[in-house]
Amino acid sequence: MSETEGKKAASSWLNVAVDYGPLLVFLAVYRWQAPADPNPVGELSAIIAGTGAFMVAAVAALLVSKWRLGKVSPMLWFSTALIVGFGSLTIFFGDPTFVQLKPTIIYACFGVALLGGFLMGKALLKILLEAAFEGLSEEGWLKLSRNWGVFFLALAILNEVLRAQLDFEGWLWAKLWVFLPLTFLFTFSQIPMLLKHGLSFEERDEPLKNEPPTGG
Repeated sequence: MSETEGKKAASSWLNVAVDYGPLLVFLAVYRWQAPADPNPVGELSAIIAGTGAFMVAAVAALLVSKWRLGKVSPMLWFSTALIVGFGSLTIFFGDPTFVQLKPTIIYACFGVALLGGFLMGKALLKILLEAAFEGLSEEGWLKLSRNWGVFFLALAILNEVLRAQLDFEGWLWAKLWVFLPLTFLFTFSQIPMLLKHGLSFEERDEPLKNEPPTGG
């Protein structure tokens, strides 16, 4: 593996860690604090502890992104701001609804923004990601923005369904075992379209490395 390939692989893993690391911290602290004998007070205490750790980890991930990658994408800024904001509301009011609503709001905002940009002929995903795929045409960027917009709206609906149907721990696990695989499968499914619209064959793995953050 060349030095350039090694840096790209490290950058790819760092993007995944920045996106999903805070969620893993949330889950770990929640499980550590959860009472052996379930009760409302102990459950709420575990949720608050996990939420606090989630907020700290999200800010740390943002700083690591700035330090290691030299930049923070607008999407990561927005996601981190909502994590801190809604996490604070969860802790202040002692209500996990706020932190559970946060992903729905993120997905809905991104979905509406991307589809609105598509309807106006603007590929907002290119701006939000601050990324460029070598050779990809403007039409390709528009279609990618449209597809991610639809996918984000689907994730917003899915989050609400899971929030209504599962307990808090089940919802947390779903963030890891449902949303993460769906995101990777969707990202991979876009590669044929991107290749058709000019993405360099040598850069075919770039969409997987530059996928929008969905781990929050």
